[in-house]
Amino acid sequence: MGIKSYQDILEAIKGRRIVVVGDLILDRFVWGEVSRISPEAPVPVIEVAEETTRPGGAANVAVNIASMGGIPHVSGVVGDDEEGEQLCSVLRRNGLATEGIIIDPDRRTSVKERIIARHQQVCRTDREMRKPLGPVSRAALLRTTLEAARTADGVVLSDYAKGTFKEGLVGELIRDCRDSGSFVAVDPKNVNLSVYRGASLLTPNRSEAEASTGLLLETDSAVEEAGRIILKDCDLDYLLITRGEDGMSLFDRDKCTHLPTFSMEVFDVTGAGDTVISMFVLAVSAGASTLDAASLSNHAASVAISRIGTTAVTNDEIRANIASSE
Repeated sequence: MGIKSYQDILEAIKGRRIVVVGDLILDRFVWGEVSRISPEAPVPVIEVAEETTRPGGAANVAVNIASMGGIPHVSGVVGDDEEGEQLCSVLRRNGLATEGIIIDPDRRTSVKERIIARHQQVCRTDREMRKPLGPVSRAALLRTTLEAARTADGVVLSDYAKGTFKEGLVGELIRDCRDSGSFVAVDPKNVNLSVYRGASLLTPNRSEAEASTGLLLETDSAVEEAGRIILKDCDLDYLLITRGEDGMSLFDRDKCTHLPTFSMEVFDVTGAGDTVISMFVLAVSAGASTLDAASLSNHAASVAISRIGTTAVTNDEIRANIASSE
């Protein structure tokens, strides 16, 4: 497909309404330089220059959809804490509504803090609660999500294994959203991919596909074997396995298509899966074929992995990546 046709799709995705439901995470970054090795232990001493916060997890999916021209409806749960308010504030600063976010005083907001020195991640600390949602929050999340899905062009379930989709909620959402006619895409974290049975699209990365099938995916033929297993076992319409520097592989019920990466350099894969599923659902909702949606997702991911940290990719950046790859 030529660049002109890709341009048509990028224009058509503007204004598409996508429901994003899942684990909302506050991504905190501490930026600095390594000055010396600590005399207390054999670890680097980081002189901190700056601290920033960004939306992570399902929140990063929503911000990417907005950055690409879509209109996301965010559904999720945060704690009644400073980090939850920070995350909602970051979303609002990015132009997103937060009415679909439920505040649960019995939970803590998930926070990932990354220490970055000289463009390299030195370490990461996680503060989170992985227990299932309580009955009140669960019912509220299901209700707000299904209400939004009735008028949406697509639904993304972003599972980061922080508890949102435990106790069968993911299966209930897939079934009810599909029954309402929605295209439902899932970015999985559960090793047992069958819990996402019946989704329109599943987007596991290589390691998730390996864990699910027990196969080592080092060749195209191994990926094809794993893909056929997942597609059948999960009763999917489509499957997209992301493979890092090896690109991605798109499956439907008849064939598999391998797409090479378009990135010149890989700096950081953080959040790349969020970018992939955002573009894919937007493109399909605008009438693009799944192959064209996957190709555009590939270009979008190539932009994302060329930068450090979770990031929102714009259509202009995608257009530039397309132009540079021709």
